[in-house]
Amino acid sequence: MLKPADEFEAAQFITEARSQGTRLEIRGNGTKRAIGNKVTAEKVISSSAISGIVQYDPAELVMVAKAGTLLSEIDKALAKHKQMHVFEPANYSKLLGTSGKQTIGGIAASNMSGPRRYVSGAARDSLLGVRFVNGHGEVIKNGGQVMKNVTGLDLVKLMGGSWGTLGFLTEVSFKVFPRAETQITLAIHNVSDSEAAKIMASAMATSADVTGAAHAPADIASQLMKAPVKGGITFLRLEGLKETISVRRDRIIKSLEKGLDIEELDARASSTLWKAIRDVLPFADQSETPVWRISVAPMNGPKIATAILGKLDGQVFYDWQGGLVWLRLYDVSDASAQTVRSTIAEYGGYATLIRASETVRASTSVFQPETAAIAALSGRIKEAVDPDNLFNIGKMRT
Repeated sequence: MLKPADEFEAAQFITEARSQGTRLEIRGNGTKRAIGNKVTAEKVISSSAISGIVQYDPAELVMVAKAGTLLSEIDKALAKHKQMHVFEPANYSKLLGTSGKQTIGGIAASNMSGPRRYVSGAARDSLLGVRFVNGHGEVIKNGGQVMKNVTGLDLVKLMGGSWGTLGFLTEVSFKVFPRAETQITLAIHNVSDSEAAKIMASAMATSADVTGAAHAPADIASQLMKAPVKGGITFLRLEGLKETISVRRDRIIKSLEKGLDIEELDARASSTLWKAIRDVLPFADQSETPVWRISVAPMNGPKIATAILGKLDGQVFYDWQGGLVWLRLYDVSDASAQTVRSTIAEYGGYATLIRASETVRASTSVFQPETAAIAALSGRIKEAVDPDNLFNIGKMRT
């Protein structure tokens, strides 16, 4: 494994790999390596040794860190100033059965975002700049250097969610935000999936500033509540100053139908709940049963789940006001990819096979297949930044 100590050495390694025709698998700490199709590579290059917080200005709400910096180190620094990542970076280690600690570069490259994403944006929306080494062995700074064939495209945003296919990240700069003083969650009991979509839409239409809207059928809700429940539960989170939360809570309750069974979870219970939703802990069963992450229009979430689970055995829960469908299917042979993809084609959306065996991932497109137009654009970008096809070959395509 190649472990460059700094950006300069990374550029040297990549220049040498290019001259020798050596394909590279790009990694941070490898916590998300089980996501995606198998990479074809002769060597691994890791950013784990390129670590450290370069600059942090709490007053300006900006941090710059090297790509291999542990997320836990960054969170510790932010906590001292009561600040946070607004996009709630997800941690799928328990879901995937992987070890190690996440790096900030891995978070940026995967664009993995938690429950607040639908109101505050994804990880890439917090990125202000990046430094990376491209397939020419050149250091690209902040996406600002003009590159042939990609002029006019935002390389900072393109690197977010590129899964190491466009370049070797060495540094990221990003916005941070004040941490909420406290939080509560309203748990609305005995709600069906279709009713939940209406409740969440109603709550989001108020001025209560809901920062989390999720729903779980009874089986998953029992896991999240750590106690048996009779029906589905819709969860609505409020964050902010203690004195404003009660007013906003009452505003939501007033907007809902009378007679609903509403329970209020305190700050500790609320925090635990949303971490479990963020990290998909209900499906973290140390197995290789397929888990799909489906991003859709919020009102279509229950429709898609109903259509798929009408044909297949599995479990579901929803985040992002119903716009993020987490689906665990029990058919381990091919992850029921054809059924999932055909349903997505009918309703619209984007499906990613987050967990499956290596055998299934080798024969199934893990990421949503691109349209011809998008595939052509992706090809032009790849040709510009990695003309010799060195980086993470096969990661995002079978």
